[in-house]
Amino acid sequence: MPPKTKVAALPSTMKELKDTLWKAADKLRGSMDASQYKDVILGLVFLKYVSDAFDERREQIRTELESDGLNEDQISQLIDDVDEYTGRGVFWVAARARWSYLADNAKGLAAVAGEAPKSIGLLIDEAMDLISADNAALAGSLPRIYNRDNVDQRRLGELLDLLNSARFTGHGATKARDILGEVYEYFLEKFAHAEGKRGGEFYTPAGVVRVLVEVLEPSHGRVYDPCCGSGGMFVQTEKFLESHQKEGSNISVYGQELNERTWRMAKMNLAIHGLNGNLASRWGDTFARDQHPDLQADFIMANPPFNIKDWARSESDPRWKYGVPPAGNANYAWIQHIISKLAPGGSAGVVMANGSMSSNSGGEGDIRAQLVEADLVSCMIALPTQLFRSTQIPVCTWFFANDKTAGDGGSIDRTGQVLFIDARKLGHMVDRAERALSDEDIAKIASTYHAWRGTSSVVGRVETTDAALDYTDESGFAYSASLTEIKVASYSLTPGRYVGAAEVEEDDEPLDEKIERLSKELVAQFEQSERLANVVRMQLGRVNV
Repeated sequence: MPPKTKVAALPSTMKELKDTLWKAADKLRGSMDASQYKDVILGLVFLKYVSDAFDERREQIRTELESDGLNEDQISQLIDDVDEYTGRGVFWVAARARWSYLADNAKGLAAVAGEAPKSIGLLIDEAMDLISADNAALAGSLPRIYNRDNVDQRRLGELLDLLNSARFTGHGATKARDILGEVYEYFLEKFAHAEGKRGGEFYTPAGVVRVLVEVLEPSHGRVYDPCCGSGGMFVQTEKFLESHQKEGSNISVYGQELNERTWRMAKMNLAIHGLNGNLASRWGDTFARDQHPDLQADFIMANPPFNIKDWARSESDPRWKYGVPPAGNANYAWIQHIISKLAPGGSAGVVMANGSMSSNSGGEGDIRAQLVEADLVSCMIALPTQLFRSTQIPVCTWFFANDKTAGDGGSIDRTGQVLFIDARKLGHMVDRAERALSDEDIAKIASTYHAWRGTSSVVGRVETTDAALDYTDESGFAYSASLTEIKVASYSLTPGRYVGAAEVEEDDEPLDEKIERLSKELVAQFEQSERLANVVRMQLGRVNV
């Protein structure tokens, strides 16, 4: 019998748990690049969660059976009933896929009767196979990459040992699924930062996603993302539903992703959050082969890759209802694909490069004019710079609606109107390279939109007041423009052209007093500058002695 694995002290806070797991990631940092160890770490974190949740449910079953007076023989016959696990949303984990088995063999070769010894990497790969085979929702999604030449088996064993101290169960009222979900998102963000520009392929900053979610409020029906990355849009939708005391089962998730590894991450991410998503049977190019050809979605949210020059373009594609997108830029191909997927009462939010709002190259201006005249554009938002660490391209969000009349979408008829919001001054710097939107920033944006549409809402953690539901234009921030005004502006959709300049606070300081005050401040700054210059000269003189 192998020795019992020693379990380290349980991290007591979410920060400690995250730090423990990030230290685990560093174990492999030196032996492979960021994209490789990302797949290794995220797969192991997922495996650890699945096993912890299974063990917790197993103990619950044992306690229930003991309380019913069953003896050990009777318990052993009933405790492996698969339905007792899957019926509670817990994945079935076979004995040789459980974390305890892997941890017991983390630092040596496992010898099973009648079999040749196996490395820990091979044992993990086999565990992934077993879990995929036993749980249809995970079929084809778990990584099988641990027994490769570029994975240091000694470090992999040490990694399991460190992960053994992290538990996703036993945290009181907090669900294991919620804990792992937060850890998984934390890792995605950290890996996106580590990979720089490539990180943008699978990760959209949470604040940007929340703008889409809080404006659209996807509370029911079919939710679609044609370039879903690691599934962040769906996760934020699930959080939105939870904050409104609604179940994730209220929505049906559909997505498509081009990159195989990112597609696998998304499948795991959805499984962690308890979302039954249809991400198609495999990864694939949305333009070359739409894997949801008949889908009509109630809500669409997307952050397509910006300004793609090399894409699968066919001029006869029926999706180009408003004009054929140029070969050198796929921005308007994404927009038209998304519009083609909208159900009759559907709405969509799309993150785009700022250039999409005014570009006239390759016929894009004509396509934009057609979209405006079809009254599909409901809202345009210019976002602050530096929200994306992966790109310095300024971004905006387009919102589309198939029906802007008064009804389920809102109590105010906005036919023939577009709301423009200039949010470029919002946000705060979290470090020298990246800006983030606060709850209040997101609430200001979303509540402005909902006031314009005449819908009451609880936005994020900031509740709107009745007064906020009376929309009025706000100089420098929001303006409701007619289609005629937009036509006069040559169909430019840049919010700055419509919202005007923000009102400046009245300055009642007399001019002569202001000049005297500013002159004194300037003289004081000159004197301070001279003192500092003397100090520098003195220090330089000492160095040269």
